[in-house]
Amino acid sequence: MKKGLIAAAAVVALLIAAAGGAVNAKSASAKVPVPQGISALLLTNTAKHGGSSPPVFPIDNQTPANTPEDVTFVLDIQNRHQLESLVSNNMNGRFLSVDQFARSFGQSRQNIDALQSYLKHYGITTNVMADGLDVQANGTAQQFDNALGTHQRDYRTQAVPAHDGHPAVPARNFHGSSSNPLLPRQLASFVDVILGLTNYPTFSSNAIRVPQSTSAGKNTLQLGDRTPEDFAKDYNLPNGSGRGSTIGIVTLAGTDTQSAYDFWTELGLNTKPNRITVDNIDGGPGDLSTAGGSSESTLDVEQSGALAPQANVIVYQSPNTDPGFVDDFFQAASDNKADGVSASWGEGETLVSFFQKNGLEDPNYQDAFDEAFLEMAAQGQSSFVSSGDSGAYDSYLPGAGFPFTNLDVDTPGISPWVTSSGGTTEAGIIPLAADSSGNITDSEQIKHERAWSWTWLWPHYADFCDTTDPNCTEENFAFAEPAGDGGGYASSESMPSWQRQVGAQHFNATEFLTPTDFDSTDFAPLNVPTAWNFNPSPSVTSGNGNGRGEPDVSADADPFTGYQELYEWGAEPGSPAPETTEDGWGGTSFVDPQLNGSNAVMVANLGHRIGFWNPQIYSFAQSHNSPFHTLDSASTDNNNLYYTGTPGQVWNPASGLGTPDLSALQSDFAHSGH
Repeated sequence: MKKGLIAAAAVVALLIAAAGGAVNAKSASAKVPVPQGISALLLTNTAKHGGSSPPVFPIDNQTPANTPEDVTFVLDIQNRHQLESLVSNNMNGRFLSVDQFARSFGQSRQNIDALQSYLKHYGITTNVMADGLDVQANGTAQQFDNALGTHQRDYRTQAVPAHDGHPAVPARNFHGSSSNPLLPRQLASFVDVILGLTNYPTFSSNAIRVPQSTSAGKNTLQLGDRTPEDFAKDYNLPNGSGRGSTIGIVTLAGTDTQSAYDFWTELGLNTKPNRITVDNIDGGPGDLSTAGGSSESTLDVEQSGALAPQANVIVYQSPNTDPGFVDDFFQAASDNKADGVSASWGEGETLVSFFQKNGLEDPNYQDAFDEAFLEMAAQGQSSFVSSGDSGAYDSYLPGAGFPFTNLDVDTPGISPWVTSSGGTTEAGIIPLAADSSGNITDSEQIKHERAWSWTWLWPHYADFCDTTDPNCTEENFAFAEPAGDGGGYASSESMPSWQRQVGAQHFNATEFLTPTDFDSTDFAPLNVPTAWNFNPSPSVTSGNGNGRGEPDVSADADPFTGYQELYEWGAEPGSPAPETTEDGWGGTSFVDPQLNGSNAVMVANLGHRIGFWNPQIYSFAQSHNSPFHTLDSASTDNNNLYYTGTPGQVWNPASGLGTPDLSALQSDFAHSGH
């Protein structure tokens, strides 16, 4: 890991070089490429995918010089191996303050001063977070082009209408650079990655709703009317209000805070007044937007805050950009106010790999998330992210131009230093259709809580499409609705010790969807599959996986056994809010805020922070009185489109350690050393 310390003389040489100074400063001023986030070149390349992606085209030769930009410089952690060892041992029961973290693991003040001085020469202002790892820079496109040797231009994507069960993708204007930025070698030696030279939104919400019928006259039912109270009952949340604790929500869209307050009022909760604080990071995400994901932000606050009604809630909301998501987490860490932090956004690891292998994004981008999660763990902050809603095929996003059908997991949940939240389908009878008199005409019985996937739904395809249409088949319905909780093995992050100790590398699988049509042109050099063959009755196979496994813990996420959401945005000022409480919502987006709210209750009850869950809960799961119900059945009735349970094993990539008994878990945390 790079830990360069810049001497004062070298700083002077850098500034001389920036001004076009003497030749004898050449060695100090030699510039080298520095990794950046997603490059605009990626987006122009993906426009060739046979119409499956939003077409991208330039709309100007150069981004206007005065375009304001927020760019983030993520710096290397110092003493990385020592920090990882401490976090793996839950900090030996002694959490750090932000100042203590910065002194031991942040960059030196001398190095940070050198970077700030260099950028200031170009008129760029900077703000350094307290942890010494994140430098936020503000300037214009021309100033950053001058400082970093880039050439930015403006682009536009065309809108893509909703199709095959996938949401519409709106048209977008954005700017970007097709080449990596340059920095003097001394500065580059401690800069991990530069983010923000494009403002294209890349992350998507992990919320999903039950599919709608496309046949006139069919009355498909929109059930899934559970509330946070049901979650608390089903998973035995201990009594408590969360008083004195703080919940942190990281999100990439504006939050309708009034809907959250109204939701809690409808539930009859005694909540702390004025409990929500909104912190706009990198200028904030702008106005509320349904298409942009404001309902996602709102449900995260509603779910977490309902479970801990007296806890404070801080919303860290930013634009949906590379630096925005990273800065959200670093701000939550540098503030060190939230006892738990959760996020319900992500993207498939294959997408990230595609960007990297085409020279458009660097592996250090994921490392930026790792750094933020390590800091939170060192400070005793618990962290939770959703595992995705496309089952074992997380990068299957044809509406966004990436119809990848290979096994894949969700990032940033692939980080070993965060708790990844998966999903299940609750046991019971699920009504699916009714006649004009309201009599149920079709239903499905889920005999036992299982890993969530819609393999149980596919045989009911006739409820959702016109059977006179030859395309109304189970196979086509399966291809249109490949939904389930994300799970599998990362290719870019190693399997942590606590997973190896439970044999997490061993798995069972049922292959309903066999990847086909490997594409070696549009998606070079990945050679990834972009289609499936369908097998409605697969046999159970077994194998071994490497890399960090997702998820860690699961709870109900299937929209058919899912939750209510209240989203009132759109009411005219002074008029009653529209009745927009909706049933039938789900996705792993619900699980991470629910775990975050549960964490707040337990923190308040215990009187101290819990810290990073994973090293602790994997140890608890191996005990005789495990606080988890393991969903280990290896069958077609317990899968996430591919992976199933593994009998006798405490972890599997379909549902992680399983579902929690939160009261038992609190008892285990109470005896874990803090």
